[in-house]
Amino acid sequence: MHNGPERTGLAAVSTALLAMSRHLEVRDVLKTIVVSARELLDAEYAALGVPDDHGGFAQFVVDGVTDEQWRRIGPLPRQHGVLASMLHSPGVERLADVRQDPRFEGWPAAHPEMSDFLGLPIRDGDEILGALFLANKRCPRPGAAGCGFTEEDETVLRILAQHAAMALTNARLYERSRELTIAEERSRLAHELHDAVSQKLFSLRLTAQAAAALVDRDPARARRELEEVAELAAEAADELRAAVVELRPAALDEDGLVATLRNQVRVLDRAHAARVTFASDGVRALPSGQEEALLRVAQEALHNALRHSGAAHVDVSLRRDGGRVSLRVADDGSGFDPGAVRRAGRHLGLVSMRDRAAGAGGTLTVRSAPGAGTTIDMEVPGA
Repeated sequence: MHNGPERTGLAAVSTALLAMSRHLEVRDVLKTIVVSARELLDAEYAALGVPDDHGGFAQFVVDGVTDEQWRRIGPLPRQHGVLASMLHSPGVERLADVRQDPRFEGWPAAHPEMSDFLGLPIRDGDEILGALFLANKRCPRPGAAGCGFTEEDETVLRILAQHAAMALTNARLYERSRELTIAEERSRLAHELHDAVSQKLFSLRLTAQAAAALVDRDPARARRELEEVAELAAEAADELRAAVVELRPAALDEDGLVATLRNQVRVLDRAHAARVTFASDGVRALPSGQEEALLRVAQEALHNALRHSGAAHVDVSLRRDGGRVSLRVADDGSGFDPGAVRRAGRHLGLVSMRDRAAGAGGTLTVRSAPGAGTTIDMEVPGA
């Protein structure tokens, strides 16, 4: 049977590993690794450096040093001395006094004094992700002989480093995927700006030129053209604002799709003359890609209905039907001929809506006719 202290030690290691796995941001993972290592091995100081490609460190996280001490220490260290050796060899560095090691090159004047030292690289296969080290093992009795880091400490640090490598790799992958998502959003925004705002600005320019030509010979008509300029400018500003607001749907992460849609519909109902309603039935959490696609399609359909159709009522519903989740946005507005819209090259966002539906593994159906309103249905596989 294991005795009490051994169980306590295993519980501490388990708690540290779980803490590392909870974070997705690289900086948070680095900080958790350093704090966990210092607490587990009962050290006064701990640090983790992530190397860059220029002989320095892209990130350097410490624990045990106050913000004021860190400010006085000055610039981040370079890759030299014992730090450099950890970045180029797979072994553990356990030293009774780092200051006596021939590789030791000194510290800035404000740097805390360190003696006993334990460090090793964090590795992902052949790639070294960082150098993790601890200094000044706390002794049960200050000045006691033989106090310092032990082989058992090495074992714990190796385990911690292996899991730290996995946590850090996962965090990097998460940040890269988020960067790709942002790039996709930029592409979407550029597409929407080209489709909506740039066309509006082109119309505004032509109308302004017509007004300028009419000022002398037909002031009344020039005034009407200038009123049109003001209206077009206001519409362009509205569409630009809508595109920017939709750049990152943060509410999805916090509130989920149903609550986000309900809140947006409530705001639109207050802001427009049309009656805008929302109903939901049986829909729970969906994969993030599906939730964002459903939200974007709903936003585009609502924008079209409220800006272009003259509808008195716009109804939004989100329902689960067997293995499918369906979104419907229906209005009683002027409607349009989808074929004629495609032929004229004005697709009212239909292309982007179909692309979003297809990207989420779903389908989009548009039913409309002049004078008969518009209904947009999107379906995706249910979880």
